[in-house]
Amino acid sequence: MDLDDVDPTARTGNVATLFDETAAHHGDAQAMEHHGERTTHAELRDRTAAFAGGLHELGLAPGDRMLLFLPNCPEYLVASLGAFRAGVVFSPVNPQYKRREVAYQLADADATAIVTHPLLREVVDEALEDTDREPAVVTIESELADRDPDDVFFEDVSGEPTLVERTDDDVALLPYTSGTTGDPKGVQLTHRNTRAQMSWPLTSSNVDVEGEDVRSLVWLPLYHITGFTHTALQPLVGGGSLYFRSALEWDARECMQLIEDEEITHFVGVTTMYADMVEAEGFGEYDLSSLESASEGGAKLSTAVQERFEETAGVDISEGYGLTETHGATHTQLGSSFGLRHGTIGQPLRMTDCKIVDESGDEVASGEEGELLVRGPQVMTGYHDMPEATEAAFTENGYFRTGDIARRDENNYYEIVDRKKHVIVSAGYNVYPSELEALLLEHEAVADVAVIGVPDDRRNEVPKAFVVPGAGVDPGADVTADELKRYSLDRVAEYKHPREVEFIDELPRTTSGKVQKYKLEANEV
Repeated sequence: MDLDDVDPTARTGNVATLFDETAAHHGDAQAMEHHGERTTHAELRDRTAAFAGGLHELGLAPGDRMLLFLPNCPEYLVASLGAFRAGVVFSPVNPQYKRREVAYQLADADATAIVTHPLLREVVDEALEDTDREPAVVTIESELADRDPDDVFFEDVSGEPTLVERTDDDVALLPYTSGTTGDPKGVQLTHRNTRAQMSWPLTSSNVDVEGEDVRSLVWLPLYHITGFTHTALQPLVGGGSLYFRSALEWDARECMQLIEDEEITHFVGVTTMYADMVEAEGFGEYDLSSLESASEGGAKLSTAVQERFEETAGVDISEGYGLTETHGATHTQLGSSFGLRHGTIGQPLRMTDCKIVDESGDEVASGEEGELLVRGPQVMTGYHDMPEATEAAFTENGYFRTGDIARRDENNYYEIVDRKKHVIVSAGYNVYPSELEALLLEHEAVADVAVIGVPDDRRNEVPKAFVVPGAGVDPGADVTADELKRYSLDRVAEYKHPREVEFIDELPRTTSGKVQKYKLEANEV
């Protein structure tokens, strides 16, 4: 049976059944590798089935929520697939998060369990102090001596093999995404949303490799929807093999060596990864010819880096587009009718209905700019416990408002030209100015602040904070730029903190009080 000929959207219920079918046809084949440890599809199926039973024995019922606060590792996949089977909703957490970020997600998701790593355990303790939650704490790597004795060992989460019934509209996972204003929002992705993305396997494009021969390098973080959906779930359901490495331990030379040694066929990276590889010592000496596809998203890659990588690897880098709210891709260059067109995000996936509209909601003509709207089976059902935000996110006809400004050409290729929501894309990570602004305003020396993105050769762009000091505060004496950088770094993930801080007398504002960030970007202050 060729899984590429199966349409997963024709099925209903628990998406875990797709992985059972994979194991039934590719049971003895390798499913994943992690620093030499290898697991077959049959072994993965059996372990996830037992983990699902173990979750029920821990007291988690279908519909309960569990945080995954882990770096990339096999346990991440076991826990997520096991949660699918158990009907438990898992909520991925960035392993770079600090106390306040974890506490917010723990409380907002109303989680009854959290799976984590001993090296992250201190952050969990700090977060628990800030909430009234008492979740079961499951930690991996039981051989580490500094484990909390009250924790449940990951390998002990095992019970009667389990697969519960789920409906298409039952929530399967709850990733969080920050908006430009307000608190982070939980994105409700259902079993149907997840199955829909499995209907677009990597081998349904112009990539010349069978599903069971796919070897996908999973170096993008699994907490991120692209890493989870496109570097892990899609290759896995096709019978392919995953090679896990932690995004917290990125090494360009190790990456290229792994591609050569394991004959990796599929790699998805961000701009920084490709830039690091072409600048690495010995680039050109590694054999990257096994790559059948190399994809990039999050920010446009420089032409120089792209050309150097493509010439050496012998494979074109393709771009795509998607959001957490769409469970990953809505557009891709892979399989596009007229091939790759650099600078675009390609064409919509076959299941995606999209259009570009003006401020009045009217569709614009080809070549004209407007907001990109998307609709399809992969689009979320809404934001967790935020009915007003959910209503605002959709049009009357059910299109999701991406907030991104785009245009399309006469051949239906789309290009993202601006970000309506002011998000800063730094090394592939989204940084939302409102979050940093709210944090810096908590500092006693800060009276007003605005954050923008500024160009950076390696990370595409980085946050810069324009700070208005409080009355009587002498910049450089009472407070320094380095102090504010450290203040941020101690409270949010490292990639979010402002790399630059500039003190100014006042922020440029409109008569209605809105900060005119274009003046800050143009240095008109």
